[in-house]
Amino acid sequence: MTQGGTLLAGVNVLDLSRVLAAPHCTMALGELGARVIKVEHVRVGDETRTWGPPFVEGESAYYLAVNRNKQSVALDLATPVAQKVVRRLALSWADIVVENFKAGDLERFNLGLADLRAAQPRLITASIRGYPIGDDRPGYDFVIQGAGGLMSITGPQQGPPSKVGVAVADLFAGSWLLSGILAALYERERSGRGQHVSVSLFDSQLAMLANVASSYLVTGRPSARYGNAHAQLVPYEVFGCKDGEITVGVGNDHQFAAVCKVLGHPEWCTDERYATNPQRVLHRQQLVAEMGAALGQRFASEVLSALNAAGVPCGPIRSVGDALESPEAALGGAVTHLEHAKIRDLPQVRLPWRFSRSDASPRTAPPLHGEHTAEVLAEAGLSDEEIADALRSGAATVMVGQRRTSGRRS
Repeated sequence: MTQGGTLLAGVNVLDLSRVLAAPHCTMALGELGARVIKVEHVRVGDETRTWGPPFVEGESAYYLAVNRNKQSVALDLATPVAQKVVRRLALSWADIVVENFKAGDLERFNLGLADLRAAQPRLITASIRGYPIGDDRPGYDFVIQGAGGLMSITGPQQGPPSKVGVAVADLFAGSWLLSGILAALYERERSGRGQHVSVSLFDSQLAMLANVASSYLVTGRPSARYGNAHAQLVPYEVFGCKDGEITVGVGNDHQFAAVCKVLGHPEWCTDERYATNPQRVLHRQQLVAEMGAALGQRFASEVLSALNAAGVPCGPIRSVGDALESPEAALGGAVTHLEHAKIRDLPQVRLPWRFSRSDASPRTAPPLHGEHTAEVLAEAGLSDEEIADALRSGAATVMVGQRRTSGRRS
């Protein structure tokens, strides 16, 4: 365990979220130094605890990816004692409450966010939903990638639409929620008042379409799929060498001139079909074919070395494992290790911030289900007898060693 982040030291986060988007946001708040208490379902916990394989020591790799820097309390929110605990934490301890329940569920548990803010005006509340307010359908990343336009521009030019290989709609939404919460915290310093921050997966996906969305809005023409190529830049795609494939991403005419020199084809620079990027886009197929033929005669390491020396963006195509073990990952300290309650040396990918004065690194390993229940119940003001009653009734679950105990069979 490292010392961890300090920028948000003293900020308390009550995390009522699960799965990926919002938990990724709350993990990031913890990485920045906030204290995060995660409330999990009393019996099954966060759904991602069961999403696998792979599992290590019974813990799912999926859950481990987005739940470090947190304490876990296992509660049955349908019970009055659990509602009492959460309400106390929200009103007397938390600066921020984050949730992604179905619309209306928190109100059913007497924990409506508007009521909490009315009782504690400094409280910041934050929600992630699948769709904009007024559309209560559940949102899943795969469905949002399709409905939000991303799949239509992803995949081979002649093939079917394809999703991205990681749940980017969820991660987009979690990142947007994080920035909104930080803005609300900053604004509270001036006004003394909290507010609600709402993000939907659908809106987040649309916002991340960036230049593709802009192209449609100004032309009215839908974007095509280009596989690994770029709609507005050429050459900008995968090329095959003698011993493998590489990426080459040319962003301007100067870089293209450098490619021509490296590949021994200076005539491309003066060819009116290729001299400027708009012309290269129009004559994409011819240029890519000529470049492919030239690169196919060279070894990848040789070409990458020459292109990098010439200032041309390029790189190898690595597996996930090779990327995590790459020189670049080592240079940035991307992988760190934490001591987990069941996993002695748990590797984790750091979030990408690097500050000049402040630390923002992982602090504690992802918690076991209900690992901190007794501690949090006591902090919320429950007596030893009340805690024992909550455990006996099944309103709460606590970890003893590596065993989960409560009064009811779960």
